[in-house]
Amino acid sequence: MRRFSAAGRTTLLLSAIYFVSYITRNSYSVALAAMLRETGLSQSLLSWAVTGSLITYGAGQLLSGFFGDRVQPKWLVLGGLATTSLMNLLMAFCRAPLWMLLIWCVNGLAQAFMWPPLVRLMAHLFSGETYQQAVVAVTWGGSIGNIALYLGAPVLLSLSGVKAVFLAACLLGVLSAFAWTRRCPILPPRTESRQAAATGRSPLLMPLVWVILLIIVLQGLLRDGITTWTPVYLDQTFHLGSAFSILSGTALPLFSLVAIQAASRLHRRRFPNPILCAGVIFGFGALCGLLLALFPGANAALSIALTALLTGCMHGVNLLLIGILPAYFQKFGKVSLLSGVLNACVYIGSALSAYGFAAAAEMAGWGAVIASWPVVALGGMALCLLCTKPWERFQNS
Repeated sequence: MRRFSAAGRTTLLLSAIYFVSYITRNSYSVALAAMLRETGLSQSLLSWAVTGSLITYGAGQLLSGFFGDRVQPKWLVLGGLATTSLMNLLMAFCRAPLWMLLIWCVNGLAQAFMWPPLVRLMAHLFSGETYQQAVVAVTWGGSIGNIALYLGAPVLLSLSGVKAVFLAACLLGVLSAFAWTRRCPILPPRTESRQAAATGRSPLLMPLVWVILLIIVLQGLLRDGITTWTPVYLDQTFHLGSAFSILSGTALPLFSLVAIQAASRLHRRRFPNPILCAGVIFGFGALCGLLLALFPGANAALSIALTALLTGCMHGVNLLLIGILPAYFQKFGKVSLLSGVLNACVYIGSALSAYGFAAAAEMAGWGAVIASWPVVALGGMALCLLCTKPWERFQNS
């Protein structure tokens, strides 16, 4: 009972940190529709800060993964929390596009020092079913953080404008940094080095891994691109107002919670091959995207439901490929590094969509943007099916 209680408390702490990381990471995105009105800047210009932060976040994953195998996760995460709190504070008082870009690029780098150290902690503290449950719980923490942000941001925007969103995110970051300092466990030195690589190969030299990286790019393109631009799409298509559009966007993280749980259950009970399971989920997402493309501006409620379902599917794929998959590579002794590389590829897709969707919407309208979503999902499904047999051979080797 004591061991279970300690595991539960640690999982709760990790989930709470991931909850705050999502709030401090996405505070800019959730306020984007209001910033368009407040600053008078174009959406493509404002999107540079989002794009820059996703680039630095993706590149930072490689640094975080490298140091995550060598430095205590406690100090890496603490540095990330302290820096992201400061960047949110600075953004509250900044409206110059260049400075906004620089500040949010630093914020993206700080955010990179969250997930790989958390994965290293979970891989050391948990195993088997307990590890999968911990990954699901921590992933839930991020989705609940988005829900809190989408619910709280409209209130803060109506009371004090965009500035209040960043100040609230800063406060949460500071409080969580204090809690993390007091409660985070210290790992034995060189934990990962005890797991000597069985084959002497690097996982990054395997062709299978490179195809998986491409699949992850496609997943990131849809997941974060839709999350970032849905409030703007709803505001411009249905003229709901920025606050209501953000509030409507709450459906995305709500569906992601259901999708994460469904993907975990689907993997455990029906498709033990995580690549095949991801392909099935991609296929359902493609169906949702196709329906949305056929009726892009017919009804606000239908559009919200379909974008939420499609985004939820991508969160399910993310759980399988970013959360569950790294555990299969423990024999290589580089859990944190591989986790960082996989997560970096998510944000290659995210960075492409942050600017690409905005530019495409300005040139061809939201209908053209939405029509590309089922095509991307079908591409992800095809690649997953292509990798199913090679992954089975790898998993059983």
